Amino acid sequence: MRIDLTSDKRWFVFAFALVALVYLAFQARFIILGPKIEITNIENGAVVHEKLLALEGRAENVSWIKLNGQQIFTDEEGVWNEKLIVAEGRSIMTVEARDRFNRETKETVEVFYKP
Repeated sequence: MRIDLTSDKRWFVFAFALVALVYLAFQARFIILGPKIEITNIENGAVVHEKLLALEGRAENVSWIKLNGQQIFTDEEGVWNEKLIVAEGRSIMTVEARDRFNRETKETVEVFYKP
């Protein structure tokens, strides 16, 4: 039995393969991009007047995340929220994340507490 692909069928096979390749690349973006974290409610260098600071952010493509060396947890959308007590003067908070391929990223924010 011989398979004869006319030019119309070849274009269909080519288009199907192209769509499959684009879909695979779209799904592989999590593997390609690595972990991403951001602190959303405090800007670097902010002056705060309350000793209790609520730090919030978002994480994507992470399997492990910590704030100042302590593990924290995210919800289903990757949103995290932690409360910290800051010392008078300058305080530095560091959020670190790692994905399942052991690629790491870090975000640091510095705040000044003035009572």
